[in-house]
Amino acid sequence: MSYRAFLAGEPLIVTVAPTGGVHGKEVHPDLPETPEEVAEAAAACEEAGASIVHLHARRENGERAFSCERFQELTEAVREATDDIVIQHSTGGTGVPLEERLEPLRTDPAPEMASLDMRPVNRYQHLTSENPRATVDALFAEMRERGIKPEMEAFNPGHLNEVNALLERAEVDDPPYVNVLLGGGTLTVPHPRNLLNLVENLPDNAVFNTLATGRHQLPLTTMGILLGGHVRVGFEDNLHYRRGERAESNAQLVDRTREIARLLERPVATPDEAREILGL
Repeated sequence: MSYRAFLAGEPLIVTVAPTGGVHGKEVHPDLPETPEEVAEAAAACEEAGASIVHLHARRENGERAFSCERFQELTEAVREATDDIVIQHSTGGTGVPLEERLEPLRTDPAPEMASLDMRPVNRYQHLTSENPRATVDALFAEMRERGIKPEMEAFNPGHLNEVNALLERAEVDDPPYVNVLLGGGTLTVPHPRNLLNLVENLPDNAVFNTLATGRHQLPLTTMGILLGGHVRVGFEDNLHYRRGERAESNAQLVDRTREIARLLERPVATPDEAREILGL
C-alpha cells in the first residue's frame, strides 16, 4: 500500500475496537462490556462504515476473559446483531498462559481474523506481554490450521524484524496484514515521521493498518488514510472525539473517519471489499 493506492481510490478498511481488555465503565459509562452491549455497538459501527470489529471478551464482573465459551457467546451476539461485519478476535494477553490465549481461536465457526502480537510490549504500570517466538509460532500455527487471517501487531519498529522473520519461516497467505501501533509504553513514539518510517520498512507486499492511541488517533489515522493504508478507531484506543470532549459512542468515531475519507475522496470498504483486499 502507498500514496499511489490512495490516489487510485482503493477502498479504506475501517476497523473498530469497541472495548479493550483493560479499562471499563469507570473511564466511560457507555464503554460496552457485555455481549449485548458489544453487539449493539458493533451494529452501529457497521452502519457508520466499519467493516471489521476487533473483539475482546469479558467476564460478568467486567474483567477480561479468554475462554472459548465467552468468545463464542460474544461472537454469536455480534453476528446476530450485524449484517456481514468481519469478526476479528484478540489473542493478546499479559501474564496469560499460551493455552488460554489459544482459546479465542477455537470458536465455531472460527473468526475470520485474529490479532497476533509479534513480540514484547509494556504498557501502563504493571502490564508486560512477553510474546516469545515460541508463543507467536504456536498462535500462528493455530490460525493457519483454522483458516484465520493473522493481523500482525507491530508495537514498535523492532517488531517489523519479527514480521519479516515470520514471513521467512512460515507460510503466511498474501497479502500479509500488519497493524502498526503508535502510543505510550513501548509502542512507537506517536509522530508523523515515525509513521512514515514504519510504512517505509514494511514488507513490499504488505497491507497495513494504522492504530494510534488517545489524542494521536485522529491525526495519525488521517495520515494513514493518505498513505494508502487502513485504520482502526474505537474506545479501546481512544475515548475522545475532540480535545476535552469525550466521544458519545464508538460509532461516532467511525462516522468521523468515514467523513474524513469522503472529504479526501477515498471510498470506505464494505465487509466484502475488506475480505477481497485482505484475501480472507
